[in-house]
This record gives sequence, C-alpha cells and structure tokens, in this order.
Amino acid sequence: MASVTFLGTAGGNAVSRQSRASGGIIIVVDDVQLHLDPGPGSLVKAKEFGVNTSNTTAILVSHNHISHCNDVNALIEAMTHSGIEHRGIVLASKSVLQQTDLSFPVVTKYHMGLVEKVIALEKNHKVGIDNVEIHALPVQHTDPTAIGFKIICPKFTIGYSGDTAFSSEFVESLMGVDLLILNVTYPGKRAQGMNLDTDSAMKIISTVRPKMAIITHFGTDMLKLDPITEAREIQRITGVQTIAAHDGLTISPAGYQQNQSPIRGYN
Repeated sequence: MASVTFLGTAGGNAVSRQSRASGGIIIVVDDVQLHLDPGPGSLVKAKEFGVNTSNTTAILVSHNHISHCNDVNALIEAMTHSGIEHRGIVLASKSVLQQTDLSFPVVTKYHMGLVEKVIALEKNHKVGIDNVEIHALPVQHTDPTAIGFKIICPKFTIGYSGDTAFSSEFVESLMGVDLLILNVTYPGKRAQGMNLDTDSAMKIISTVRPKMAIITHFGTDMLKLDPITEAREIQRITGVQTIAAHDGLTISPAGYQQNQSPIRGYN
C-alpha cells in the first residue's frame, strides 16, 4: 500500500489567510507513514481527511518557516500518545532543531525527549527508515539550512522541493524521481525571493522528466489565476502529466506500474 495525501496546499500569504489549508503532506509506504512539513492545522486536516496521526513513523520538516513547521510539536504529541509511547523519528533542517544566528529551535527540548530519534539533516544527508531511504536535497532559500527531500521507496521515488529558488544543483539532485512535488508559490514568471514560479517549475520538470508532477504551496496570486490553468500550461510545454494539488487530494504512486488510475479525489 502506498499513497500521498495533501493536508493543505497554501503557501506564502495564503497560509495566514487560510485561503487553503496548510497541514502538510502525508506519504504512506507499507507500514511507514511520513508527515512532511506540518504547518498550521495539521491535526485538524488529518482528522478531516481520515489520517491517523498516531500512526506517524517520522516527521520530516524542510525548514523553520511557520507554514512548514508550526504544528511539529503537536504532531509529536499525537505520534507518541502525549509521551506514553517513546517512539517515532523527527528528521528536520538544523534551524528546526538547533539554535542558529537567525532563529531558535522550533521543536522544544521536552518534545525531543518524547521521540525515539531526532536527526538534524544537512544537504545530501541520507537516512533509512525500514524499506524507505530519505535523502536531504540541496535547496536555496531564506533559511540557509533549508532542505528538500527525495524519498526512495521499493517501487517508486518521490521528490519534494520544499521552498527553494531554481538552481542546477537542485535539479540534478531530483534526477530519477517518479513523482515530483514542487512548491510553486507564484504564477508565470513572478518569483519573489527564493521560491518557485510556474516558469521555474517548467524548467525543472522538463529536465527531470518524472512520470507525474504535482504543484502545490500556492500563494494568493497563484490562487487568483487558478493553479489548474498553470498546471495545464506546464503539461502543455513539458509533455509531463502535471496536476495542481487541492486540499485532500490523494495520489497512489504505485498506480503507474500497475496500469491503474493513480489519482483519487481529483476533479
């Protein structure tokens, strides 16, 4: 059994407005359940979309911005039954777990003590969890310790950008992924700061050539123009099947190999 569920698709200023939800992404591979970037509302949206957070195996956090890490401590409590079970793993950028020149740790010392293992991931670091291998990808963002993730499973590989600007090093790190999830905050050629826009997404997808690409983490400008329209343009230019995620979307990555529909809950 394998699935990817979006507990939210908001990015940028759409998070504070809750124009869409911001609960992160759930990846399930057999008995391994990963929760990526648990932003505001993670527990609420998990319950709404039928995800049991007490089954979480590991929490993956790309960087220390609120839209990616706000609910990490609450999720640790859910994963450990408020500390009754000493279990679970937290894999996160240094800024989430350690004090830096720019920030304090997001995960409290108390919550670090509730889990079995806490690992501060640096770029190109690799960690194995059962039959899943997780690579920390080199990204460029305003949090200098930020990372993306490549999740290598027995039958497929998922790439997740987190927040990043376009770079050739990042694109190279994504080669070989089957399902590519990109945080595309801005439409067209409107990138601001160190985030992706539609034009950057096209460049990445046309080089990596995944079996499917999914865009998510939409700012208000992207939502005004309609992410579905942007996804269709990406697909037209790249020839790679591309969809715009919506809150509650579930993807079955193994469907590519089994000649069955890989998408549920998509209109």
